[in-house]
Amino acid sequence: MPAKSDAQQKAAGAALSAKRGDSEVSDLKGPSKSMYESMSEKKLKEMASTGRKD
Repeated sequence: MPAKSDAQQKAAGAALSAKRGDSEVSDLKGPSKSMYESMSEKKLKEMASTGRKD
């Protein structure tokens, strides 16, 4: 599932980082914390790596 906005993509990236152990789960807030709890690493990777045209 691709990200629909830049903010959504960034939140997915933060959640993915925590899933992989690269950052602390306690640092997550709002949407990124929700994504961490409800999405698999595979889904987060898909969302975080969405190509964006700016």
